[in-house]
Amino acid sequence: MVSSTPALPTQFLDDLAADIKRWGRELGFQQIGIADADLSDEEPRLKAWLDKGYQGDMAWIGEHGNKRSRPDELLPGTQRVICARLDYLPADTDQIRILKDGEKAYVSRYALGRDYHKLIRKRLSQLAKRIEEAVEPYISSSDTADHDLQQRAFVDSAPVMERPLAAKAGLGWVGKHTLLLNSQAGSWFFLGEVYTSLPLPVDTSEEHDRCGDCQACLKVCPTDAFPRPYELDARRCISYLTIENKGAIPVEFREPMGNRVFGCDDCQAICPWNRYASFSQEDSFTPRHQLDRSDLSTLFQWSEEEFLKNTEGSAIRRIGYERWLRNLAVGLGNAPTSETVVTALQQKLDYPSELVQEHVQWALQQHANPGRRRRRKIKAPRNP
Repeated sequence: MVSSTPALPTQFLDDLAADIKRWGRELGFQQIGIADADLSDEEPRLKAWLDKGYQGDMAWIGEHGNKRSRPDELLPGTQRVICARLDYLPADTDQIRILKDGEKAYVSRYALGRDYHKLIRKRLSQLAKRIEEAVEPYISSSDTADHDLQQRAFVDSAPVMERPLAAKAGLGWVGKHTLLLNSQAGSWFFLGEVYTSLPLPVDTSEEHDRCGDCQACLKVCPTDAFPRPYELDARRCISYLTIENKGAIPVEFREPMGNRVFGCDDCQAICPWNRYASFSQEDSFTPRHQLDRSDLSTLFQWSEEEFLKNTEGSAIRRIGYERWLRNLAVGLGNAPTSETVVTALQQKLDYPSELVQEHVQWALQQHANPGRRRRRKIKAPRNP
């Protein structure tokens, strides 16, 4: 049997909730909210999404039974979810100019600096520790020996429905592009959670869906990955194709990918709510190795040793060198024809990987065909 948290005074819980939000701000989070653990409304939506196969090769999304939509099954005893928001948009990255420059490599803004997982998990663990210390006197004085506090921090590494939970916690609403939106902060932020058995007072969402009639994010998607508002077919999403997809990138998506070699931000970049986004104050999210402005050919010429060195502590490393070359080959195939581009591709023609060879050959064929289609261009967003 799972041990339970002892009954705590209402005033103590109210004060503790206020302290949690203050401690969160002290740890660098922009916002903390508290939600109940009821996701019964989301469960049928998740099942319908999985039944359509929109998860693609991400079989792990459906491998945990109902744990994703039932927090108590993931961490027995969970009554509340403490949700945290941390801005990540680095300053001085001219994302639209880079997107429109066919010789440059576009890396999703979240991946330009250090990997966020360890940073946020460490801070959430510190927050959980402070909560434990505050509750400890009540637990130690409890008459029942099996009383205990159940807590666990999560950062995009477990079956957690972070966006619906964050919306319940008052951090925003889920927009038509399926990302969380905040009327004062846009969407350029990471989310993290602490599951807890404490019956803390919950926050109510103060922000209803404020997307209105806007469909900018749906229309700008280079690969038409949104079958309808609020629904994403991951199999068509450039973020999925360049990161989660382990095989060849389907030919139909290669030209629309343009120069996006790791992830895609188009649906965020064009969102009107991102005019209110703030640049991150975190040094860890500052671009490294000029990844916010590097030429495709320069990155393509990295050796595997250089790739491993330059992506140490980065989210990019998880795709490995082979897929890094695959993505860059597509970008080079879409780049303006030049001696530099063609030479870079030719130097990898014999690379010992059928996956890389296939994409290099496709890219060279693009340059051999002067009538090839021009890639779709992103519309100018209204953001910082």
